[in-house]
Amino acid sequence: MIELPSRSFAAFIFDCDGTLVDSMPLHYVAWCESLRRHEAPFDFTEEVFYSLAGVREQDTVILLNKQYGTSIDPDSVAEVKSSIFNQRIPEIQTVPPVAALAREWHGRLPMSVASGSEPETVHACLTATDLIHLFETIVTPRDVKRGKPAPDMFLLAAERMGVDPADCLVFEDGKSGMDAAKAAGMEAVFIPRGLGRR
Repeated sequence: MIELPSRSFAAFIFDCDGTLVDSMPLHYVAWCESLRRHEAPFDFTEEVFYSLAGVREQDTVILLNKQYGTSIDPDSVAEVKSSIFNQRIPEIQTVPPVAALAREWHGRLPMSVASGSEPETVHACLTATDLIHLFETIVTPRDVKRGKPAPDMFLLAAERMGVDPADCLVFEDGKSGMDAAKAAGMEAVFIPRGLGRR
């Protein structure tokens, strides 16, 4: 059960990975395999992976390069990682309480998705879990100059829905997404890892 703030909102904005769909474990596997193929000399732990949840894939590699003094190609890592992940999309399930909430509110107010993943991946995940029809607007890093934790994605989602940012409620599982919501002047509900998993 997800507890919503007591006031009413004009629109909902959902993150995708780890919020609507339980895809984070698969993303982690794909990340580790891509970094291994690129001979990354550092250990990409689950803790580091989850701390960067919601950050654009290329930006994640840029941050890792900075941290470890490496020069791994961000685009190549992201491309290989996406390819590995996309092969396994049929395995993905929803995060049941969040998917149930989105279904319950569908048609009652505008809803959108703002995700740090590539548009093809987001569409494929939402299609595989039969959620795609719930959202009139989908925003990805290709639509904005700056990804999360910058507020750009959430502000664009609000603009496309024709709703004031202050009247939007965000659902997020990552720190960068929670920071982005705050920067956008939006309230947010944090979705803990493993919510609704049996």
